[in-house]
Amino acid sequence: MQTTGPALSGPYRVLAFDSGIGGLGIVRAIRSLSPHIHVDYLADTAVFPYGEQDDALLIERIITLISQAITRLRPQAVIIACNTASTLALDALRAACPSTPFIGCVPPIRWAARQTQTGVIGLLATRATIRRPYLTRLHALYAPECTLIAHAAPRLASYAEQVFRGRSVPDNAIREEIEGLFTHPDSNRLDAIGLGCTHYTFMLDLLRRLAPPTITWLDPAGAVARHSCTVLQSLPPNKEDGRTPARAWFTACPQDADALTEHLPAYGFDGINLWEDQATLPCPA
Repeated sequence: MQTTGPALSGPYRVLAFDSGIGGLGIVRAIRSLSPHIHVDYLADTAVFPYGEQDDALLIERIITLISQAITRLRPQAVIIACNTASTLALDALRAACPSTPFIGCVPPIRWAARQTQTGVIGLLATRATIRRPYLTRLHALYAPECTLIAHAAPRLASYAEQVFRGRSVPDNAIREEIEGLFTHPDSNRLDAIGLGCTHYTFMLDLLRRLAPPTITWLDPAGAVARHSCTVLQSLPPNKEDGRTPARAWFTACPQDADALTEHLPAYGFDGINLWEDQATLPCPA
């Protein structure tokens, strides 16, 4: 995979959106590619985790939140840094906000098909992503010759939130979340597994340690960041940018807020800001 993105002279301003901290892996990758991109972050913590929510509720909520954010923050592009939101609402967002470029996150089925040597690929994702027809279409389009083992891990995103905060998660709990990948009749030939939830970026070291050593894990965060740079390259720089700092917004005060706040500076954010109140003060712990 390509490791660098197009050169950007900037400045540019984008919004990254997720249900929790998962999209911060993409933010980190963008910042490593270009210092000229200012990234605001919006996490819909009020209804986390997205993978366990009703589709109709999510579509309406995502469109409302993103429309508000575009009006308030005026990004030049929006990154839907969430597989569940992308597979569910990306087309609706483009219809609702046609003048805004959207970059989505989709399960890396095509990448897995290119990577595999055995013809058996895996996907680790939320229940919502696994059950959606979008995944079936990806498989048919990009990996029809491959056997796909798609496994839903309903608690792994919550575990990732803990790991991000520096908390430990028992190995047995993680094994329970991923064991379905390795109990399929074709699991003995499984050699490439894609991450179908951005939260899993922060579990990658643990997944590698607990899975068979023959598995190649595919994290699309870097590819999404590079594509974001490509999209921005086609846009004029934002001459008005730089007057306000990039912020991390949350629709509800996240759990264990103090621990979360400690880790945000590494991603370019000073603290937690509450979205509905347009608060400028840190969220109370």
